[in-house]
Amino acid sequence: MKSMFSGCSSLINIDLSNINTNNVTDMSYMFDGCSSLIDINLSNFDTNNVTDMCCMFYRCHSLIELNLSNFKTNNVIDICCMFYRCSSLTNIDLSNFNTNNVTNMIGMFNGCSNLSKKNVITKDKKILNQFN
Repeated sequence: MKSMFSGCSSLINIDLSNINTNNVTDMSYMFDGCSSLIDINLSNFDTNNVTDMCCMFYRCHSLIELNLSNFKTNNVIDICCMFYRCSSLTNIDLSNFNTNNVTNMIGMFNGCSNLSKKNVITKDKKILNQFN
């Protein structure tokens, strides 16, 4: 699924809740440049086998809220710049993120000027440290 919707700058909303992602390993750059994307439903995404989420929401300027509470990230090793330049993002739920195997999370929230540590739902201290 790498770069699957990359550059879809006119895409406003998308419901991917019925897509089978059981065997997907690479979701990097999946929504890169989807600058008009406001609403995205990833509620049934199976991310158990994913290892790369680098730049997944890169330059999604219009996203305000993102619920990724169903994401299982036990096998993910790269989440660098995952939300880079999501400048409208104010709330994000990463409550089930597990970064124990992550080796690269540089710039995870770079350019997220409206997002603060208090609006990130997570138990993962490595994620919260991205705000220090």
